[in-house]
Amino acid sequence: MENNNQLIKGEMPSNLYMICYDLNAPNQNYNLLYDAIRSYGAWWHHLDSLWIIKTQSTATEIRDNLRQFIDSNDSLLVTHFGSSWASAGMPKKATEWLRKNAYQ
Repeated sequence: MENNNQLIKGEMPSNLYMICYDLNAPNQNYNLLYDAIRSYGAWWHHLDSLWIIKTQSTATEIRDNLRQFIDSNDSLLVTHFGSSWASAGMPKKATEWLRKNAYQ
């Protein structure tokens, strides 16, 4: 069993993007947004409002696609995930996905 306090690090490729959002409409159904994010193929979702996807699309293309699924008072951020990552307290399944997809 992995120690949840262990720091995990890895190098990332250039095709991972982080999607963060604040969904502000109470009782709104955001299943279409979640389905659209999953449609990119390889995805990681272990924090409430954060996803990491592996795609050849650009941040702008991802944003433009996803904004149709959020309300005008919601916030959306899509950013290139950068060249490295580090985590602490994440489940083993979460860090395994990052390790697997970071080197492909």
